[in-house]
Amino acid sequence: MKHALFCFCLTASVSLTAGGEFKNLLAVDSLEGWESIGKAKWTVNKGILMGSQDGDAKRWGYLQTKRKYKNFELRLDFKIDEHGKYNSGVYLRKPRDRKTGRAYQVNIGRGAAGEPVGLYLNDWLAKGDEHDKIRIPLKWNELRILIVDNRIQVWLNKKQIVDYTDENPEKYLLEPGFIAFQTYGAEGHSGWVKFRNIRLKDLSKE
Repeated sequence: MKHALFCFCLTASVSLTAGGEFKNLLAVDSLEGWESIGKAKWTVNKGILMGSQDGDAKRWGYLQTKRKYKNFELRLDFKIDEHGKYNSGVYLRKPRDRKTGRAYQVNIGRGAAGEPVGLYLNDWLAKGDEHDKIRIPLKWNELRILIVDNRIQVWLNKKQIVDYTDENPEKYLLEPGFIAFQTYGAEGHSGWVKFRNIRLKDLSKE
């Protein structure tokens, strides 16, 4: 594991988020601006996005933005099924082609099932809410993600759970990429995930 810091630095956080305005990424009743990849089912109703597999764990997939982003702050609410190892996630700077490499992922799931809300790449970078002390089961949970260059910070229900700096990132990890949501039936466990209030502040200078 590379260096992972779990301290809260108010000054640094404020300086990173200065400037710009938050914009809604999701329309009230359409998936305009998004692209579905894989076999998962994605629907939106009254501003609530739902990803599911209709009971078939093999029907997993992503819903990703059509636009690429590099440095940004993303805020949203999520609610997730409590079925086994079923999990979801938010991908940051996701490449178009999986062959390029994996993207940083803020995992969303149950710590009790080994799928906590935390940061993942090829392995766990920070397990965050490993013991499910912050996430509220089957309720709306607030997620805040801040990614600037090689530093990623994550807050769950206003409590910081990740402050990670990648000291030696692959080049593609620092390039603009897509934001994507996942629904994944791990070990045969199908389920559902819901997102709402998806807002983004673009912090890129380019």
